[in-house]
Amino acid sequence: MRTEPKTLLAWLCDRDKLPYRRFEERFTEYGVRLFGNSPNNPTCGETQFRRWTGGKLVTLPGPATCQILEAMWPEYTATELFGPPPQDDPQAPAYDLEERVRMTAEEALEGADATASASISDNTIDELRDQVTTLAQGYHLAPPAQAYETGDRLRLAIERQRDRTQIPVQQQDLMILNGQTAALLSVAAFDLGYFPSARSFARTAAVFGETTRFTPLQAYADGTLAYIAYYTGNPTEAVAKATRALSYGGFGDVAHRRLQAIKARAHAHLGDVVSARRAIQLSAEEGRDRRDDLHDAVGGEFAFSLERLAMSTSTTALLIGDAAQAEADARRALELVGQRPQEQQSAHVQASAAADLAHARLLADDVDGAAEAMAPVWAVPADKRKTGIVVRTARIGGHLARPEYHGAQVPKMLREQIEDFNRVSPPHRIGPPVALLAIEG
Repeated sequence: MRTEPKTLLAWLCDRDKLPYRRFEERFTEYGVRLFGNSPNNPTCGETQFRRWTGGKLVTLPGPATCQILEAMWPEYTATELFGPPPQDDPQAPAYDLEERVRMTAEEALEGADATASASISDNTIDELRDQVTTLAQGYHLAPPAQAYETGDRLRLAIERQRDRTQIPVQQQDLMILNGQTAALLSVAAFDLGYFPSARSFARTAAVFGETTRFTPLQAYADGTLAYIAYYTGNPTEAVAKATRALSYGGFGDVAHRRLQAIKARAHAHLGDVVSARRAIQLSAEEGRDRRDDLHDAVGGEFAFSLERLAMSTSTTALLIGDAAQAEADARRALELVGQRPQEQQSAHVQASAAADLAHARLLADDVDGAAEAMAPVWAVPADKRKTGIVVRTARIGGHLARPEYHGAQVPKMLREQIEDFNRVSPPHRIGPPVALLAIEG
């Protein structure tokens, strides 16, 4: 008969399918993230793990150990983790079953492949490829913290398989998958406000793209580095990164569209209106039906849909002071999002376009229209409020702080709503303070 968990930590380990071996791997990994690869990092032996999960702890472990555990489950404090488990969790059975099926499938595949020494089964690589595709295509639906955790587990699984094969073509495939996962981790880190880590992950993806001569991955990674650059106040570097990415060749129309949109925004941050408009024009040009194995075949977060293009162009138009184009493109983005099935709609794109529409109306001194346009923004759940929407709403808040709005009721209400909205967003709640300076600067 299965024993009921005696602590919240035990309950979470059951929920996340973390027996001691997997728990110890994650505990060590988070210790390295927090304190570097030091021999003085806290460790957790199996006996200690049994005490922690068995409710036998008299006092809390040391501060460093508590810090690691709180990083593993940021929604709880160490005191809560060693306290009693939750009494009611009506959603647990469904979640537990889904996780159990997933973990069992992974373990069965690992077991089937365990006898291989110099190579692994091609089915193993196919399974990892499917998991990367699933993460990329479902990214818009998941909170960035959850997507990061999924991507990190996938990265470790790919690394384990790379250590098990000496076959060049399998090494090549696994390096490409590793690079794609690093690229998705870069996006997740950026959405959480961890800009230096996002940059490191993007560079990792670029290295894998270069090593494997997989230019679509190189182009995607350099595009990501470009927008990280202009978000952190380096628009000249952003233009250089986007220009370099466009020089690679070997990628399709979607990749070209994305890179030109990023380049347009970088020029706008520099105040180069002519170059920004030229890049906008190039991003909207019809292509030659060119495709590639990343932006098109995998798609999802690697794609760059027409609504994302319209949303990005709207933001660029705001930066160069063209309120009319900003409103037109924001409306276009909202229209395109609305035409998709519900499960394919990106709340982030919809909210970002709505924020741009509100900002454009403010530039036309239509405060009531701006307040009306913000409705989709307020609907975004707290854990899905990514860096992009935080930046847009912060800029609106800055505009509303101008002297001409002082004492007016609607601008005051909007400023307060924006402050409340951003206060509980991941970049504010768990992102590093230095990133917030870049976000709100």
